[in-house]
Amino acid sequence: MKYISTRGDQTERGFSDILLEGLAPDGGLYLPKAYPKVDDATLTRWRGLAYADLAFEILSLYIDDIPADDLHAITRKVYTEQVFGTKEITPLTWLGERIALQGLSNGPTLAFKDMAMQLLGALFEYELGRRGETLNILGATSGDTGSAAEYAMRGKKGVSVFMLSPNGRMSPFQQAQMFSLQDANIHNIAIEGVFDDCQDIVKAVSNDLAFKRQHRIGTVNSINWARLLAQVVYYFAGYFQATKTNAEKVSFTVPSGNFGNVCAGHVARQMGLPIDKLVVATNENDVLDEFFRTGAYRPRGTADTHETSSPSMDISKASNFERFVFDLLGRDGARVKQHFTVPQFEVAAGEHAGIAGFGFTSGRSTHADRVATIRRCHAEHGVVIDPHTADGLKVALEKRDPAVTMLVLETALPAKFAATIREALAIEPPRPAGLEGIENLPKRVKVMAADVEAVKAYIHAHV
Repeated sequence: MKYISTRGDQTERGFSDILLEGLAPDGGLYLPKAYPKVDDATLTRWRGLAYADLAFEILSLYIDDIPADDLHAITRKVYTEQVFGTKEITPLTWLGERIALQGLSNGPTLAFKDMAMQLLGALFEYELGRRGETLNILGATSGDTGSAAEYAMRGKKGVSVFMLSPNGRMSPFQQAQMFSLQDANIHNIAIEGVFDDCQDIVKAVSNDLAFKRQHRIGTVNSINWARLLAQVVYYFAGYFQATKTNAEKVSFTVPSGNFGNVCAGHVARQMGLPIDKLVVATNENDVLDEFFRTGAYRPRGTADTHETSSPSMDISKASNFERFVFDLLGRDGARVKQHFTVPQFEVAAGEHAGIAGFGFTSGRSTHADRVATIRRCHAEHGVVIDPHTADGLKVALEKRDPAVTMLVLETALPAKFAATIREALAIEPPRPAGLEGIENLPKRVKVMAADVEAVKAYIHAHV
């Protein structure tokens, strides 16, 4: 399996190379030259596999430069009941006939990012050890990627983490998860701005090839193909739990900010998983919803990016969206580059009509919708959900087909967003043992302006 850039660079690279590289040299994102296809017999063989073994089977289709025994050992080490709480790893919670939550947030940092980040940490440690090299990870987070990455990388040999986050725009719990870490290889940088400013800095540093190579810069954001690939697995796992035969179709609703989570669903569907619809649920930062409705992609600036009660989705420039547009435009790298190097673009009417063939539809949610959905879910089912999952459930209820099972991807535990839960239910959301009082722990963080050169200087001084 070889990988190429979404922006036209046809240089073929192996998985282990792009694992450590992140962005392609031309600024594009990596995708496989072609998606491997899964037939009915393979789906049948995969039914009933333990999650770790299912992960191995799927990853093996994309990774041919890590020995199979080593890769299988990694997936079995990562996806355990001890780490993720249940033997299913991503269990379903039914909310009535043909609609369920798929639990992705039972890992160490209580968010779906753990599903991929725990694997990424193990892959980094394996590959760096094999090469005798080190890596400095540069990432951006709107809330959950940062803590998931830091918890996955702490204690890993040869890896340091520099994580950018928007100063003051995460929940107190999210900030505490990251900033309370005292490990010498973990560096938190709070940027005066919004998530998109942080993401822009990561891309700018990654595009400075000389700096990137001198300082061994890699990424853990979902621009890293390995992370997105890990997320493909839980679409298959959810499908198998929700169905009895391969003749059944399932739809997924995905709370979306940076488009990585739902892009993994797109990959699963391209592989042949019987997915009916992929429903993109946004909050008030509805750039993606606007695109799927109109064909116009119009990212907003810092001043026009809303601060909401589902902060991990307060994103206006969805990095992974480029991967879908690459497929939508017939893998025309030159056109993708043209589109993503200007402030905004619009696809042709025929191309917009073609979106339906990929199964995508969308909807949006507001703060009032979130609060109402949290209340409804608790009143009708006794289940407390976080604000991002509430965005997903609200849109899922609008878009569902009664004849097709709908799975809503649960993206975080409500403990991370206590203020909104208190507003909706007048209760304190339960916390897993050991996380009481985390907000009161000493914090280690550097506040900086949204300045690429300043961030590069900080990295240079700390590697």
